[in-house]
Amino acid sequence: MKALLRTAAGALQTPRLSRRQCWRLVVCVAALAGEALAQPADADAPFRISGNHRYLVDRHEVPFLLQGDAAWSLVANLSNEDAEIYLKNRHAKGFNAILVNLIEHKFAKNAPRNIFGDAPFSGATDFSAPNEKYFKHADWVIQKAAENGLVVLLAPVYLGYPGLDEGFYDEVMANGPEKCLAYGRFLGQRYRSFDNIIWVMGGDRDPGPARENVDMVAYGIRESDRRHLMTAHCHSDAAPAEQYPGSWLEVSTSYAYEIVHLRLTWDYERKPAMPLFLIESIYEGEHNSSELQIRRQAYWSVLCGEFGHVMGNYPIWSFNPGWQAALESPGSTALMHWGRLFRSRPWFELVPDKDHKIVTAGLGEFWGLDYLTAAATPDGGTAMAYLPSNRTITVDLSQLAKGHAKAWWYNPRTGGAVEAGSFATNGAVQFTPPSDGDWVIVLDDASKRLPAPGS
Repeated sequence: MKALLRTAAGALQTPRLSRRQCWRLVVCVAALAGEALAQPADADAPFRISGNHRYLVDRHEVPFLLQGDAAWSLVANLSNEDAEIYLKNRHAKGFNAILVNLIEHKFAKNAPRNIFGDAPFSGATDFSAPNEKYFKHADWVIQKAAENGLVVLLAPVYLGYPGLDEGFYDEVMANGPEKCLAYGRFLGQRYRSFDNIIWVMGGDRDPGPARENVDMVAYGIRESDRRHLMTAHCHSDAAPAEQYPGSWLEVSTSYAYEIVHLRLTWDYERKPAMPLFLIESIYEGEHNSSELQIRRQAYWSVLCGEFGHVMGNYPIWSFNPGWQAALESPGSTALMHWGRLFRSRPWFELVPDKDHKIVTAGLGEFWGLDYLTAAATPDGGTAMAYLPSNRTITVDLSQLAKGHAKAWWYNPRTGGAVEAGSFATNGAVQFTPPSDGDWVIVLDDASKRLPAPGS
């Protein structure tokens, strides 16, 4: 990879080509490397992609259910003491990932400086001149996250929502591909030994004309860092595979604010298959959110085939006043129950019931928010369905493992489970939740004698 980039960059000395044409050549040569930019090759990579390309497994072959929290301004906006408070709280609630800006353009108190007054770059925003003192603090934050069992979904250069001054889009364009490559090289060399990073390129925006410069950051990282996977955070309802085709992209994301389950379904059906997680949807405390919406988008994510979900909360993500109280929000508690439920069953084997062969009635409106999503393991050993509201549903138990199915109702508001009976798997049965509110029905092969969901 390094040799390819060096050869292409040598074209800068060729008088027949303009500088811009030369850097386009660098991007093209890097893209042609193909496998060299694919999944990290190091044997000790923290994560690798599953055989069916639907989820990640850690180095111990354990499937990774991503229970994430948006902590965009963590590096820049918190003292060491406050950062430890946040990280310990998220760990205690079962979160295992946080979404973080390595450098902050707007939302930290002294942006782009951190709380200690250190800027990420010397002088102006020159990507080729990183400030050691700033990145030393960033190192500390990432290491403390690791101590608390948290993977850092790390955005090295957040582009920012179009039309606003939230991100580094203008600076990326001003620095150009050569300095973006230098910045990527710096990051790859600095963070290759960290065990808890997944790189997140872009941020709230499709790259557009900045594509080649974003690519150069990624390719610079890849020169030294073959251990960490790469994903992207694009504009809402955009597909990373369309924005960064034939590139470093190994893990994809969904990002939706409207009818979220539709976007999840469309992304899951995209070919070729790629691991997917819901990187952003409605944030608690913003966007006219409700407790119900925070829960349903989380349950939709896994039951629509994705390997996890990043929750957002204001004021947590920016660490504005009130963030410590928000750590105990209903959304945080709901995600704790969410994680416990899915980890109590083989969630990574679930296949979406998109043709409604298992749950045949009581589905709700596909083009609305009160839609039931369901999934089952291929052997029929476990099936789940999330009901955003109380109603009677019909389940064709003949689609499950032969014998008997044990049914449970799981309450996503409290984390409690109640038995709903045992049934021969030879026909349709109607089920009605025990009370109002949203519920999850869990159906298990009774012969497996699984414990209560969430336990």
